[in-house]
Amino acid sequence: MRDYYEILGVPRNATEAELKKAFRTLALKYHPDRNTGSKESEEKFKEINEAYSVLSDSEKRAHYDRFGSAEGAGAGFGAFTGAGFGDIFEDIFGDFFGFSGQRRTRPARGNDLRYDLEITLEESAFGAEKQIEVPRWETCSMCNGSGSKPGKGPVTCSHCKGTGHVRFQQGFFSVSRSCGACHGTGKIITDPCTACKGNGKVKNVRSILVKVPAGVDSGSRLRMSGEGEPGAHGGPPGDLYIIIDIKEHVVFMRRGNDIYCAMSITFPQAVLGAEMEVPTLEGTANLKIPPGTPSGKAFHMKGKGIPRLGGHGKGDEVVVVNIEVPKHITPRQRELLEEFAQINGEKASRTFKEKLKDIFSGAEK
Repeated sequence: MRDYYEILGVPRNATEAELKKAFRTLALKYHPDRNTGSKESEEKFKEINEAYSVLSDSEKRAHYDRFGSAEGAGAGFGAFTGAGFGDIFEDIFGDFFGFSGQRRTRPARGNDLRYDLEITLEESAFGAEKQIEVPRWETCSMCNGSGSKPGKGPVTCSHCKGTGHVRFQQGFFSVSRSCGACHGTGKIITDPCTACKGNGKVKNVRSILVKVPAGVDSGSRLRMSGEGEPGAHGGPPGDLYIIIDIKEHVVFMRRGNDIYCAMSITFPQAVLGAEMEVPTLEGTANLKIPPGTPSGKAFHMKGKGIPRLGGHGKGDEVVVVNIEVPKHITPRQRELLEEFAQINGEKASRTFKEKLKDIFSGAEK
């Protein structure tokens, strides 16, 4: 008889996880369904199963390691052609072949839900409370989720005898599959609830209060635990995720925690300087324009922006000033501007002539 460790290709100190991995790999390779008509593969598959059936059992493995034989330890492939081997096969290959047995009846978490919430820039800056309407499946209040008419509980499934799974022969070994009659629950509803039609759930619209924290931005995600759909077989409910979208503002544009706005100033204000009133999220504030301010100049107003979400402090308000050019002027305004242009032009001419003189003087040297 070949060494069981050699058959599985593992060392003698192999862990349970290493044994299971080796068995799965080899069993998939030599499975009769993948090697139809191959007697050699069938024999190899039996040999692999026999080795694993011994080494995966702590008592049988200890007996084998001590005496070098499985005799007297209940070993041999024959001991695993019934329920014993089926349980091992299901445990290792359940996910691969879809044989999930009673595992389908375990409590399952409910679905998560998403709600897109549109808010104003001011609400994102100061926080808000919003009442939303969320359509979702909920546990039927008439039958408490059982699906049966009140006073008429479900009965044991006659196909699986309440186990939730049925066994069938797959070649020379047996495997289990979720019962198709009761869908793995082990119970059959003979008298369904009139409210949910036996589903155990009803569609409802739930009104939920959402507390929007100050500082959220478009794309921010708020999680409301347990406000999703109910779980199956007594499992916990899912969560509700609120996705924030901020409306476009008529005055401000947001970039991170800063807000931007554009203000127009006149030519005299840009040249002489001025103090002007500008809008903020909290009302208005005074902004000082220094003399000689060019068009496009940006002024930062500290702490006038959006609060930092979950942190301290605020962003800034950035005011970009643009010099306003009037389309229509009075004769007097034209006269003054022409006079200004003439004076300014003479200065420019003298400066230009002086620069030319310097250039030519340097070239002669």
